[in-house]
Amino acid sequence: MAKKIMCMGTSSHVGKSILTTALCRIFYRQGKRVVPFKAQNMALNSYVTRDGDEMGRAQVAQAEAAGMEPMVDMNPVLLKPTGNSCSQVVIMGKPVGNMSAKEYHQGYSLKAFEAVKEALGRLDRDYDTIVIEGAGSPAEVNLKANDIVNMRVAKYLNAPVLLIADIDRGGALASLVGTLELLDEDERDLVKGLVINKFRGDVSLLTPALEFLEKKTGKPVLGVVPHIEKMGIDDEDSVSLQDKQAVPTDGDIKIAVIQTPKISNFTDFDALSNEGDVSLYYVQDAADFGTPDIVMLPGSKNTTEDMLYLEKSGIGQLIKKHAEAGKAVIGICGGYQMLGERIMDPHHTESDNDEVNGLGLLGMTTLFAEKKLTSQVKADCNNLGFMGQSISAGNLAGYEIHMGQTDFTRESDSHPFVIEERSRTECNSIEGTACAKGNVFGTYIHGVFDNDEFRRSVLNAVRITKGLESLENTRNVMAEKQQSYERLADIVEQHLDMDKLMEIMGENN
Repeated sequence: MAKKIMCMGTSSHVGKSILTTALCRIFYRQGKRVVPFKAQNMALNSYVTRDGDEMGRAQVAQAEAAGMEPMVDMNPVLLKPTGNSCSQVVIMGKPVGNMSAKEYHQGYSLKAFEAVKEALGRLDRDYDTIVIEGAGSPAEVNLKANDIVNMRVAKYLNAPVLLIADIDRGGALASLVGTLELLDEDERDLVKGLVINKFRGDVSLLTPALEFLEKKTGKPVLGVVPHIEKMGIDDEDSVSLQDKQAVPTDGDIKIAVIQTPKISNFTDFDALSNEGDVSLYYVQDAADFGTPDIVMLPGSKNTTEDMLYLEKSGIGQLIKKHAEAGKAVIGICGGYQMLGERIMDPHHTESDNDEVNGLGLLGMTTLFAEKKLTSQVKADCNNLGFMGQSISAGNLAGYEIHMGQTDFTRESDSHPFVIEERSRTECNSIEGTACAKGNVFGTYIHGVFDNDEFRRSVLNAVRITKGLESLENTRNVMAEKQQSYERLADIVEQHLDMDKLMEIMGENN
């Protein structure tokens, strides 16, 4: 039977995911077989495992920190918001349908908990340590009866809980005391320690507050974790978009990522944003479009609604003018579909729209199917004509998550990607589209810019059009992620009472 520790928060975005990631790396470095777990994720940033199962992005980072391959047992329930208080419900990596918040919470969530218990049973059998993440706050009294991600999990496992508060936003002490007050007595008993997160300044000035907190609650404060700049770890969900750059800064290449209302998998652009010659910013309004060198259209959980948003907001017209001027436009997944001529959804898989017009920058139409394609892929890029350059790159790794079947309508367009392996099965599938003019292309492959050679080749093509010299690739994104996990673990280990934590977990018995 595995040892357990559960990270809960006084609210969303207090750092539960990050501290869970840190503990995974700390225990991994101790030689333990450690696995992350979150019963239910509500997120638009998702990932596809080798077996073709869809799961939340946060548990992928945690798995990497734990030195293991992501698997769906780490996140058995995934809710992907589609709009109008509805979500696509994904159980053990497979969609089971769209449900309203009321339908899910009052009629289905406790059924989904059966999948949670089965996944926990397998992890408990196979691993030494399970680091569990909660969601939001465990003290939401209106949701508590049907909540399957917080105290229901802790009580099912009899898992000790760390309660985390974000002091950077203010009110940390009140939120800790208030959360504990709203918990039932048996739930309070499971809370074995408190953690103050995202602290800035001299921690000695906080000592009186910590002493008061321990006296008031009867719970030990296990540590004060500092605010960590430039963490280099994938964001969990769109709440973190509030912290993203909204205006361009200094950089040879300015990239505007269009932040549509239902944006998904914006982690596709993290590797680009970390390039030294790039200024990457997010655009929600036409007035903030600026003068980018590259426009990026991201994935979407509701492609037709996001396409209508582009037209109504005026951003769509700006993208067309940008492309007409010969400047670069790139679309990923839903953004790729929007670059085409039409998007058709006769089965209403995403919305009530039967059909919407696309931007018309690529010769293709997309018909939504009722079955979702989820697969990891390996692909080659062969002679992608982009900004006057011919780009080729082999052994590209990524993943697909989409429900659309795309048909090509323009013979002059090229299709530069070839998928050679899909879900560990060899294939030879043409993928992606590039216009003859050479400034617009799109692909279904998420994570394509995590491939170092391809990313630098795309940026260099734009550099050359601006009269700038090409740069050698000096980065290894995968190695950088591992360095980020090490740095995070070092900081948390330094500021957390690890001896007390081990005692709480029963590791010293």
